[in-house]
Amino acid sequence: MKGLRYALDRALTAHKSPPGQRTLPGIPVKAEEFAAAKSHRGCIHCHNVTEFRRADQKAAGTWDRNSIWVYPLPENVGMTLDIDVGDRVKAVADGSAAQRIGIKTGDQILKLNGYTVASFADASFALYKAPATGSIPVTWLHDGKELSGTLDVADGWRKTNLTWRPSMRALLPSLPLSGDDLSAIDKKALGLNEKRAVVRQDERVHTELKATGVKAGDVVVGIDGQDVDGTARELLGYVRRNYLVGDEITINIVRDGKRLDLKHVLK
Repeated sequence: MKGLRYALDRALTAHKSPPGQRTLPGIPVKAEEFAAAKSHRGCIHCHNVTEFRRADQKAAGTWDRNSIWVYPLPENVGMTLDIDVGDRVKAVADGSAAQRIGIKTGDQILKLNGYTVASFADASFALYKAPATGSIPVTWLHDGKELSGTLDVADGWRKTNLTWRPSMRALLPSLPLSGDDLSAIDKKALGLNEKRAVVRQDERVHTELKATGVKAGDVVVGIDGQDVDGTARELLGYVRRNYLVGDEITINIVRDGKRLDLKHVLK
């Protein structure tokens, strides 16, 4: 609530000296005018607009996987913003784009990619409008002095954990694996690192996994040859964060002491 109050106060201050009128490109579109909205029931929420737009793009054949990286976090360029004072830098990541141009903890972000920043949401929107690669202009205050520079970003900088976004739910898969984590002793017997996420499938094999060839007692040791540290939770989370519905993965298992690779299409 403090952060909301701060952003509203900043907006009122800015409203006293509004910028010149801007003419936006394109034709205004109401949320209910999207084709996908016709079959929507109930209230239209903000995240539904992203879902409607994505459905229209898919129908037109213009959608691609890179479109999923919406509203990047400020952390993606190395800045963590204060919750209560949304334009104040709380932390700067080592080696990040923000650190390279001299942004420091306690600095105040004035503009990011040409947009005024008063909250986390402002920064996220500004980054959403930024290029996939290249430079992002930023202006900030350090010890009362206004500074400016550009955040140099490489391809893939937008990528982040999307599992918390409601608009992404229809795209994010789940691997219906169920079972117990192997003990450190059992992992050692298989020649595996103790930190590695290794799960023994229980008797209740999901129909999707049965069709793939997974059997009760199979030991799942990785996905697409990728080792994941942690427990079953981290292994399933890895799938949800790194793949989309419809992707084909290879489930790496050990059965009766032999390594098997099973192809599986995510749903």
